[in-house]
Amino acid sequence: MIKDLVLKNRSYRKFHNDKKVSIQELSNLIELARLTPSSKNQQPLKYVLATKEHDTNFVFSQLKWAWYLKDWDGPSEDEKPPAYIIMCIDTNLNENAMIDAGISAQTILLGAVENQLGGCIIRTVNRYAISKYFNLPPNIEIIQVIAIGHPNQDVEITDIDSTGSINYFENNVGVHFVPKRKLEDILIIP
Repeated sequence: MIKDLVLKNRSYRKFHNDKKVSIQELSNLIELARLTPSSKNQQPLKYVLATKEHDTNFVFSQLKWAWYLKDWDGPSEDEKPPAYIIMCIDTNLNENAMIDAGISAQTILLGAVENQLGGCIIRTVNRYAISKYFNLPPNIEIIQVIAIGHPNQDVEITDIDSTGSINYFENNVGVHFVPKRKLEDILIIP
């Protein structure tokens, strides 16, 4: 059921680095994304798949993890994601496809959890360094990076507390909590 996949699909930031993800597994996720709607059916999204350790180590070094966890520099060495999908836009086809990117990223992540994987969309990325490293042509611009792997953390949804803070946090036993607004707080019924 789709709700089960949505509930299981969290932003995982810790992975079992020793459990590798194959190019074929990533390709299967891109096949799902390929089938999603695209504005004007331009289909401008392109994907760089990274699973080789030297590539994943480089990509990892070019990312900033978890905006609200200011004292956390990202996953430890043994919790780094073993794979990345670098989502790009071919500006020769379309210069702006943020809606396409959102639909595609969500589809990729739902496909990941369906296959006992998890992921995290990361937009704080050194786009210049990654583009140069993978020798991307000027018309291929990086939108975001999706870390993919076997999750090594528990993530739970909780209600926003009385302070109204939406900041996610991790407790002292490693459970990552993500506050969400209540349904009645987001519905506007005339």
